[in-house]
Amino acid sequence: MAPMKLKRTPSSAAQPLPGTASQDARLLVRETLRISANLASSASPSSSALVAAESCGLRPDAANWGLVDEQFVDSSLRLICCEEIDGRRWKYFAENGESKQLRRGSIRAISLQSHQAPFEDMLSFIRSYVVPEGFPDSVIPSYVPYMTCRAFKHFFGGAMGVFTTQTLLSSVGVSRNRTAPGAVAINWILKDGAGRLGKMLYSRQGKKFDYDLKQLRFAGDLLMELGAGVELATAAVPHLFLPLACAANVAKNVAAVTSTSTRTPIYKAFAKGENIGDVTAKGECVANIADLLGTGLSIMIAKRNPSLVTTFGLLSCGYLFSSYQEVKSVVLRTLNRARLSVAIDSYLKTGKVPTLQEGNRRENIFSFPWSKDKPIILGPRFKDAFQDPNSYFSIEPIFEKERYMVTYNPSKGNIYALLKDQAKSDDILKAAFHAHVLLHIIRSSNQTQSLPRQHKENNHRVSVPSITELESHIAESCKIVSTLYGPFKMKATEQGWVMSESLLNPGRARLCAAAN
Repeated sequence: MAPMKLKRTPSSAAQPLPGTASQDARLLVRETLRISANLASSASPSSSALVAAESCGLRPDAANWGLVDEQFVDSSLRLICCEEIDGRRWKYFAENGESKQLRRGSIRAISLQSHQAPFEDMLSFIRSYVVPEGFPDSVIPSYVPYMTCRAFKHFFGGAMGVFTTQTLLSSVGVSRNRTAPGAVAINWILKDGAGRLGKMLYSRQGKKFDYDLKQLRFAGDLLMELGAGVELATAAVPHLFLPLACAANVAKNVAAVTSTSTRTPIYKAFAKGENIGDVTAKGECVANIADLLGTGLSIMIAKRNPSLVTTFGLLSCGYLFSSYQEVKSVVLRTLNRARLSVAIDSYLKTGKVPTLQEGNRRENIFSFPWSKDKPIILGPRFKDAFQDPNSYFSIEPIFEKERYMVTYNPSKGNIYALLKDQAKSDDILKAAFHAHVLLHIIRSSNQTQSLPRQHKENNHRVSVPSITELESHIAESCKIVSTLYGPFKMKATEQGWVMSESLLNPGRARLCAAAN
């Protein structure tokens, strides 16, 4: 792409924008000047240009810049690409360097939209907690009246709970003082209220309950035991009862949200027909019977006054071991990132795709969704994947016919699979496959050569390839993907994996055409 030219003639500088100029162009100029003012090197505008700029509603310092096709132009900057996230767009520019190269580390992101009004930001924040992602297209129309009535039901139930709790505490003789039952009830309600607040905040995890339900289910059980431990600590410091009880309730309510949200998908994996309700009911019945038996056993043990710490430690170990084996026994047919990684690694090393049982057994339960120590980033921001604009232009032609791009960032030691705005489910799956192939090539190359700079990545020593080596690795990966991706999908389908419903949870950033 040829460098953009700056309009410097006095007439154009003093010429006001026509009345039909779009608002997007004006907003772009505002953001351009705010972020990239330090890149501007042209002379100060004349007083007539300032008047012209102000008449158009622009800041005075915007008069230095011309507008061509709704994008600012400057002889020292070059447009790289555009990016879109949830309807908001950014343009990326870089500084021109010497020998027709762009300066490393000069990438600048410029938003094409103005900041949302505070009221709209607040609505977006609330919407992220109370409605599913993709609402209203992600649910059927009856969802709204159902949730409205459900909200009213819980409203009246919560109000009633204040009076019932206060009455129960008075009935068991907490105190005959009129103010004491009310104070105790308020403390108790504050504790429960903190737990409900934690439950509400954690519900924002949204689709992660579908993507990584095994990992989140086990993490929820860890939180449940942490909450139980905090509750026991109140015996040692009774004067801190309320804050400790609140913290414990937050942990246990978050665990309850995780258990409830992952329960249905797990039972769905066990049901062979339209009997999910029956499977769920029987599963909950088994859980309740086991809970009652455990309660009875603990009552008998408690009569002997055992060591509280020892008893809690033994019971917690049994609880967590059972939880781990519980989630490991679930066999899911869909591919999330952990199971896809197992399938691709096995295929690249042996030429075989693991069975459903083997793939689920080898899935890493400890790869939590919020963990940042991951070798492959799917759907990242452009600014995270590239620090050198020249590396982008060097690999862009390779992926011209694909709806994604794959690269390696030496400064971060990660493989990045960027998605284009036309990417569909199969394109996302292919991008993830390509990223694993590139990672496999780089790791194989590291075993045959030693480079001075190295990154530690998931217990592997990953050497940093040069730009030339990286381009060679990417070209090699493209040949391998074109040959192996089709057979991989076919063999995975033969093993029973559902390839059309991959749960890879990519980032929301998408590359889009610069002309748009």
